[in-house]
Amino acid sequence: MTHSPATQHAGPADPPGGEEAAREVRPAALRLIETVEQVIIGRRDTITLVVVALLSEGHVALEDIPGMGKTLLAKAVARCIDGSFRRIQFTPDLLPSDVTGINLYDPRDASFRFRPGPVLANVVLADEINRATPRTQSCLLEAMEERQVTVDDETHPLPRPFIVLATQNPAEQEGTFPLPEAQLDRFLMTLGHGYPDEEEETEIVLRFERANPLDAITPVITGAELMRLRALCRHVRVEETVLRYIIRVVRATRDWPGIRLGASPRATQRLHTACQALAAVRGRGYVTPDDVKTLAIPVLAHRIAPGADASLKGIGRSELVRAAMESVPVPTE
Repeated sequence: MTHSPATQHAGPADPPGGEEAAREVRPAALRLIETVEQVIIGRRDTITLVVVALLSEGHVALEDIPGMGKTLLAKAVARCIDGSFRRIQFTPDLLPSDVTGINLYDPRDASFRFRPGPVLANVVLADEINRATPRTQSCLLEAMEERQVTVDDETHPLPRPFIVLATQNPAEQEGTFPLPEAQLDRFLMTLGHGYPDEEEETEIVLRFERANPLDAITPVITGAELMRLRALCRHVRVEETVLRYIIRVVRATRDWPGIRLGASPRATQRLHTACQALAAVRGRGYVTPDDVKTLAIPVLAHRIAPGADASLKGIGRSELVRAAMESVPVPTE
């Protein structure tokens, strides 16, 4: 008795290839980007990288002056993924329990009940995070890395997907507490909007003239679908030459003059994951050196510590990472 080919090869489905993953990820990513662009004008590159962060399970630090649309961006992302949104205004008197939640005593049955804090949401806007004390800043470490919070020895898982968008005003330092290296390392990327050009600013005024376009945004993807697309991104191919390029770019930050502390192995891993997501968003089933070049500064700059000479000369972190990256030969095959 002969068996049909389907019967002969019955069994677990083969894992998707990189091309198949990109075919599914790119249309969904474009829907996200285009929907957020209805509210955030002229910032497609920034929006694209936020979508890459979503697909990489990474968090984003937004550094810009007030009024540049950072809060609006976070709200738009939350609406696009049909997720819960909470805003935490970080101030010097904010306590860790104000972020994570607290166990409250219920006299009715003499028991304690957990009242969740605002961090238990899909999209959390940590507004002016550097205004809180280091003790309060550190309460986010467990949430950002392990997707859980622990209150009175009881662990509570966070909803998935989960992303923290933290804002800082780089122009104002009075009354702020610089984020420690351990906290910075939990962010996948640091991004900045910058001022819009004249045409973009004109469009902003006209678009918000009669109504807030945020009110018109409807979900374009579910949280469950986003988690599935995240898993697909892991199937994007990274050839050995490109993998070596990623590793050498990160390692170059550890030996580069002007950098006192280079990027960690976690940075290598996160750059690798982000490159897979960016390649899929760009419609490719494989990572190229251009993906690495696009992401190296957003992913690595906040993870290095400039030396005293570089600081005195006013050489920024981004410039140092760019110089270190340019010292690494780009693979040609």
